[in-house]
Amino acid sequence: MGIFTRLSDIVNSNINHILDKAEDPAKMIRLMIQEMEDTLVEVRSSAARVIADRKELDRNLARLDAAQQEWYAKAELALSKNREDLANGALMERAKLAEMAERLENDRDPLEEALAKYETDIISLEAKIKEAKTKQKSLLERQRSASSQLRVREKLYDNRIEDVMTRFGQMERRVEDTESRVEAADMGREKSLHEEFADLETQQKVADELAELKAKMAKGAEKETTKTKKK
Repeated sequence: MGIFTRLSDIVNSNINHILDKAEDPAKMIRLMIQEMEDTLVEVRSSAARVIADRKELDRNLARLDAAQQEWYAKAELALSKNREDLANGALMERAKLAEMAERLENDRDPLEEALAKYETDIISLEAKIKEAKTKQKSLLERQRSASSQLRVREKLYDNRIEDVMTRFGQMERRVEDTESRVEAADMGREKSLHEEFADLETQQKVADELAELKAKMAKGAEKETTKTKKK
């Protein structure tokens, strides 16, 4: 594919439309940016060659102008020495050089037009590269966010969390069982002072174990959240 065909495709492309159709948008946008940057290098190289051609044209015109002035001076010298024939020959050489300079000057317009086109293409191409890099940054941020959320969900639903929840359920059943035994023991009789204190101690022990388990779970969840944010 030629450079101008690629340029036209890039400048006229709709990046959002291309990414919507891509199976792997991140990979696609990397390839697009690489293609754009490669094309930009080629366009700049072509523009540099045209600039070099224009400079060479200017140098040739300057040499022709100097040569014309030299022949004009020779014509003046010949006339001052009454050599009209030599003066005429000098002016003819000067006329040939002027004709060459005119032909060279006609080559300037195509060079200027080509440079103007290259400048427009470079501006458009740089704008597309900037747009693509902005899309790339957005895609990477979304990918990192999605990956982070996925890791959190995997942590929430893995076996370790299930084990903790199972132990939590077992602890709740132990509490309920203890409470049930206390209620059953109280049926039909009054508790002694010793028994009431024993019940209080049992209830406090179970409550402490439950609080300890809750604190442990909260600490674990906080650690996972902090780890995820750092990533």
